[in-house]
Amino acid sequence: MAQLWGGRFTKETDKLVYDFNASISFDKRLFKQDIEGSIAHVVMLEKQGILTCEEKDAIVKGLTGIRTDVENGTLEITHEYEDIHSFVEANLIDRIGDAGKKLHTGRSRNDQVALDMKLYVRSEVIEITDCLKQLLSTLLTIMEANTDTYMPGFTHLQKAQPTTLAHHMGAYFEMFKRDVLRMQDIYKRMNFSPLGSGAFAGTTYPLDRSYSSSLMGFEGPTLNSMDSVADRDYVIEFLSALSTIMMHLSRFSEEIIIWNSNEYRFVEIDDAFSTGSSIMPQKKNPDIAELVRGKTGRVYGALMSILTTMKGIPLAYNKDMQEDKEVTFDAIDTVKNCLMLFEGMVSTMKFNNAVMEKSAMMGFTNATDAADYLVNKGVPFRDAHGIIGRLVLYCIDRNTSIDALSIEELKEISPVFEADVYDAISLKTCVEKRLTIGAPGPAVMAEVIQKNKAFLESL
Repeated sequence: MAQLWGGRFTKETDKLVYDFNASISFDKRLFKQDIEGSIAHVVMLEKQGILTCEEKDAIVKGLTGIRTDVENGTLEITHEYEDIHSFVEANLIDRIGDAGKKLHTGRSRNDQVALDMKLYVRSEVIEITDCLKQLLSTLLTIMEANTDTYMPGFTHLQKAQPTTLAHHMGAYFEMFKRDVLRMQDIYKRMNFSPLGSGAFAGTTYPLDRSYSSSLMGFEGPTLNSMDSVADRDYVIEFLSALSTIMMHLSRFSEEIIIWNSNEYRFVEIDDAFSTGSSIMPQKKNPDIAELVRGKTGRVYGALMSILTTMKGIPLAYNKDMQEDKEVTFDAIDTVKNCLMLFEGMVSTMKFNNAVMEKSAMMGFTNATDAADYLVNKGVPFRDAHGIIGRLVLYCIDRNTSIDALSIEELKEISPVFEADVYDAISLKTCVEKRLTIGAPGPAVMAEVIQKNKAFLESL
């Protein structure tokens, strides 16, 4: 059992204790970050005169060789080692001899693991941002093609007022845009290096923490060595942002599931993103949307796990904090898979425009506009509200829509109606006259689409 701390102990760790304590089964994922941080560390040590140029060159060559061999499969990370740090250091010493024993000069596993996790999360922030950008691009394409695709808007899952598919997709664009902005905020706030903090009180070696930070692309070093090794706020923020992404995906999935039902038929999901039934041959199930909705709870669980882990930990480092990795790795994998599959589903999904438009008409979504028509003719709003309510009941009894009634039928309800009512309450008019920014009117929607394009181009 390869350990970095055996000198103090006179007997072997119990096998069960060793296995319980070891993290190699999951922190092996951090091998690239561990080597990146180690290279930055030894380059800085040589700059400060703590290592010779020859020692630095030997260590860097050994570390890059280990990275290459792991990547091409000629070197396996095994459970012989307690953690990824033990694996890297032991293999380095095997390859280059005593010079490898100087790798750990001026650092602790506490600042080393804090650095590895930060580097890893930072890279995943970028990858998830890229996934979000792809989904935003797909939504923008749908918006551009559907500024005059009419559909019912809903409140309380009841048809409310007419809108467009572009407007509806635009709501999700705003959600995922905020998710991108959250990723950018997290990146800026976490982009400070803990390397050089030691166990928690720094070190007596004359390290140049600013230099090693710059080698890894950090804004600078963290400013309190105790907080540096005890901080997992960035993990909590990241998991919170991932939970919000999943919440948005889940809401979107719920609507797709509803729209895919026989009762709605607003969309048809591509065969590649659907499954059938083992017993009912007519079924075409929205399994991807359902799984995305289901996996949301899994990501929420990761957030609650790390919040619960961190809530009672005194300063500085405690072994409890090892629990940050498995749940974070799982949440990252879940979110990336969900984003990629969801984007594929949405980009290949067919919208049944005629069905959506008919649903808007039969759902009396133009009732508010009909009331506004009467108000513009001088009828008090409260009276107009009552008149349209009676008109809706009349239509329900006859299984028809307001638009389909004759002018004579309309006048029986209220003599104020004239022939111009049909244009006033058409879906086209109802949408086009909503011209405040953020509304579905085509003029303001074109403006929003341009703003969305500019946002994507800025990323």
